[in-house]
Amino acid sequence: MKHIFNPKTIALIGATDRKNSVGRGLAKNLSNKRVFFVNPNRNKVLGKKTYPKIGDIKTDIDLAVIAVPAKVVLSVVKQCAKKQVKAVIIISSGFAETGKIKLQQQVQLICRLHNIDLIGPNCLGILRPPDLNASFAPHTPKPGNIGLISQSGALLDSVIDRSVNENYGFSAIISYGNEAGLRLTEFLQFLNKDSKTKVIAIYLEGLKNGREFFEITKKIRKPIVVLKGGKTNTARKAVSSHTGALSGQAKIYSTAFKQAGLIEVETIEELLDVSKALAWQPRCENNIGIISNGGGVAILTADYCEKLNIRLPKLRFKMPEKWSKNNPLDIIGDANTKDYGIAIRSMLKQKNINGLIILQTVQIMTDSFENAKIIVKAENKNKPIITAFLGGKNIEKAVKLLEENRIPNYSDPLRAVKTIKSLINYE
Repeated sequence: MKHIFNPKTIALIGATDRKNSVGRGLAKNLSNKRVFFVNPNRNKVLGKKTYPKIGDIKTDIDLAVIAVPAKVVLSVVKQCAKKQVKAVIIISSGFAETGKIKLQQQVQLICRLHNIDLIGPNCLGILRPPDLNASFAPHTPKPGNIGLISQSGALLDSVIDRSVNENYGFSAIISYGNEAGLRLTEFLQFLNKDSKTKVIAIYLEGLKNGREFFEITKKIRKPIVVLKGGKTNTARKAVSSHTGALSGQAKIYSTAFKQAGLIEVETIEELLDVSKALAWQPRCENNIGIISNGGGVAILTADYCEKLNIRLPKLRFKMPEKWSKNNPLDIIGDANTKDYGIAIRSMLKQKNINGLIILQTVQIMTDSFENAKIIVKAENKNKPIITAFLGGKNIEKAVKLLEENRIPNYSDPLRAVKTIKSLINYE
């Protein structure tokens, strides 16, 4: 798919400088030398020359991004076929999702006859940070190791906007909309082979070919995290008018996800939490150690672990008299950085502890930044560490240090527990 994710030349058909328009958003994101703007009604867009039609461009075009009214898309696709464009992304809506199935089929046929890879229609576009943003998303996110695929473009907009202030990044972001051309399974196979991608995250509403999807996902060696929309009767009615897809029953999907080895999550936040941890930390077997400087938060974390079938083995090392000596290990509210260091190193050395959750509450004597430095220094590349530094202003510097070193931090112990569960290899 190099002509999609690494195109040498791009044509934006529907480029405009009209405020608050999709065409302007695309033009801003694609405003570089390898992009040609097409608009018969303007001589320039954002100071760049435009062409009346794609056929007027003398250079060969790898990728055409189409953002024009649905009624003229077929004509534009025929022009792309004549130009021998290799791939098209149809941003425009107004196809099968609104009942115009025949129009979508006509576009499909032209692409198929001329060997044009089709993405969409009714999609946000494609991003390959930091080099390509063939979308109308508000920002280009940081590069990273998460490959994100979504049926919903609007959901991606929000994720991208949020990610700007976070430490995780993306290897690719793919909005496939109505899936009239390239299928979800083809994008999964691309990300599986992609050296930049360590984890695949999916927002899914419905499947056109469930059997093919599950056969492909069983073969993929990278972890796949999936958020399924359309689980209730009310939501299932909305799905068909959103992307023209069909949604199945929740229990059937959940069972199939589990059998295929996929990690199912319940919220957008959890999708990102789990994906970040899988991109940054190793997976492990069950048996987790918990370290905390507060009894209450330790008790909550133990409760969450039991509910999620996470085992907490007994501790086998010597420790100061004042510590709880249990797992969770409460090193008491006056714990200093030295205490954290002793506890972390001791836990990591114990053979039947395969990963750590490190909790910290803000006490008057707590030095969050120094504690974060100890965690970074003690990190064992074979055992995952998840932290839950609780608080606000007092922990900002510490959290920044942790996440810059690819140790994920979560603002609530339940988020930390759900995340480490996703790292455990259950039999």
